[in-house]
Amino acid sequence: MTTVTAGTPLSARPASEIPAHRDGNVLRWLAAYTSSTVGDSVYYIALSWAAVRTGTPSQAGIVMSVGALPRALLMLGGGVVADRLGPRRVVIGSDAVRCAAVLAVAALLFLTTPGLWPLTLLALVFGTVDAVFMPAVGALPARITGRGQLARVQGLRGLAVRFASVVGGPLGGLGVAVGGAGAAFALAGALIAVSVPLLVAVRVGELPGDDRAGARDGTAWRDLVAGLRHVRRHRVLAPLMLAIALGDLGFVGPLNVGLTLLADERGWGASGMGWVLAGFGTGAGAASLLLTVRGRVPHAGRVAGCSILAGSVAIGALAHAPGIAAAAGMALLVGLLAGLSGALCAALLQTRADPAFLGRVTALSSLVSLGFAPLSMPLSAAAIGAWGTGPVFAVSAAVCGLGGVTALCARDLRRAELPG
Repeated sequence: MTTVTAGTPLSARPASEIPAHRDGNVLRWLAAYTSSTVGDSVYYIALSWAAVRTGTPSQAGIVMSVGALPRALLMLGGGVVADRLGPRRVVIGSDAVRCAAVLAVAALLFLTTPGLWPLTLLALVFGTVDAVFMPAVGALPARITGRGQLARVQGLRGLAVRFASVVGGPLGGLGVAVGGAGAAFALAGALIAVSVPLLVAVRVGELPGDDRAGARDGTAWRDLVAGLRHVRRHRVLAPLMLAIALGDLGFVGPLNVGLTLLADERGWGASGMGWVLAGFGTGAGAASLLLTVRGRVPHAGRVAGCSILAGSVAIGALAHAPGIAAAAGMALLVGLLAGLSGALCAALLQTRADPAFLGRVTALSSLVSLGFAPLSMPLSAAAIGAWGTGPVFAVSAAVCGLGGVTALCARDLRRAELPG
């Protein structure tokens, strides 16, 4: 077994001799990430419940969305922070701050009825911390295992996300039922707190001397510009980032607000929509499990492009499914293809980016996926109201398909392989 010590340069250490899903160091990271992600899910349940119970529906909507602004505005700067301070240190600090903020609001709710202001402040703090947390989370896997195991790590990460989405909702609901929003916030804080000692026990590799210098190239602004320039000039990263952006823009609208409106239009009801969402979750989980077990997919760039393209066809076909069973089957296919392409794109980002720029590269990818892509949701809703689900799903599928075409037309990306 090859151990990763704090002083082992990334360029010098070989790929892990054992699969990532059997590596104790990776498993400690996975346990921390899973606990923190479940805590996030419980937090959002608690926040939405407390906001709805305290204010009007419009005020609750403002509270739920207030964290998105600092997350979008500060995400690129968060990538600079992750590269300068190191992703492990940033993730530990971020989880500690989030835990303290959530527990403080939980205590406040137990003691008094403070109104909306602490909920708004909590959402603002969460969004601000997320701006540095997300780039650091994306950059950390490359520092805890060998490059040949990064596809497996992305599969494990996908399984953790699926687990959190299944478990987080019921746990949050149980917390609210037992002790109200205060108990749910306390549960979220406890779950996030579990991640901190686990992350402290995770061993990370250091950057080589040249890469450490690249992580601090001058002022924060110069570091940010250098990160953007690194992506723009890279023959794989530049088209890959564009493919991710187009794929997410075409995917987010139909699979969020569009699916709800489609179920309402077809008369499937909440249970029918639940079956379709279950199909998507099953497909995405299967893709993550496949990568976890297999570890490496040959012709990763070509497979990612083809998966995006095939997924776009499935998105367009979803609007024409004749019944719930067909729609659930189509959603399963969308989840499988989206999960596979997403994990491969993330692994390619981590293996192709220079180690010193990983935080900034991840920040740009996160900004595209979590900052820009959600803007398609209100546009999709308005367009469906005007023209119906079929045309809007078709346009979304075309945009998503352009991402696959971009990946397949860029020669260096199409030929990109993951280390084995």
